[in-house]
Amino acid sequence: KLEHFVLYKPLAIVSGDFYWVSSNGSRQIIICADCTGHGVPGAFMSMLGVAFLNEIVDRDHITEPAMILNLLRDKVTGALQHKGTGETRDGMDVSLVCIDLEKSRLKYAGAYNPLIMIRNDQLTELTGDKMPVGMYEKMDPFSQREVDIMKGDVFYLASDGYEDQFGGAEGKKFKAKRFKQILLDVHSLSMPAQKEIIEKRFLEWKGELKQVDDIIVAGIKIS
Repeated sequence: KLEHFVLYKPLAIVSGDFYWVSSNGSRQIIICADCTGHGVPGAFMSMLGVAFLNEIVDRDHITEPAMILNLLRDKVTGALQHKGTGETRDGMDVSLVCIDLEKSRLKYAGAYNPLIMIRNDQLTELTGDKMPVGMYEKMDPFSQREVDIMKGDVFYLASDGYEDQFGGAEGKKFKAKRFKQILLDVHSLSMPAQKEIIEKRFLEWKGELKQVDDIIVAGIKIS
């Protein structure tokens, strides 16, 4: 079975980051997305993303991560062009996994955002394609990675809000290296304990400074 936590800290009342979960038979589809902007423009993109995922996955039963991202990009770019709001920078960065518990397989596709896997105290990063789900100079099909999963594996999906936060004694960015070290430090704990420590470390780092972006961190454990 799967255990999980989601740390979700929007910058404003509405957010440009969203997470989305669905199941299809033995498959669980989990998505973390970081839309262009935050506040109302980001929330508009989030609403589009959720609506289109409902169609692609829940209505049309598509569970291959790369295919989901390709179709999502088609729908997002079509909607933005139709509204006349499409700019080259409009879109979303996404990490998407499909976990098949019967086959003990995980499939991953990403638009910029990676998937972090920890097994036997070793951290591996699966990187996504360097293009967003949206209008871009590069519009290649998204690629897909597959890994066998085993009991005890822990996976993390996140937006860049956590590691982009300024703080610490010198007011610098937290950065990916520190973020990965936290995940290594906490990955063997229970899901609620992991979430609590990850949030606590963020607040300690931020201190009196303002939060700079929406934040989402999701952890999934194969148990």
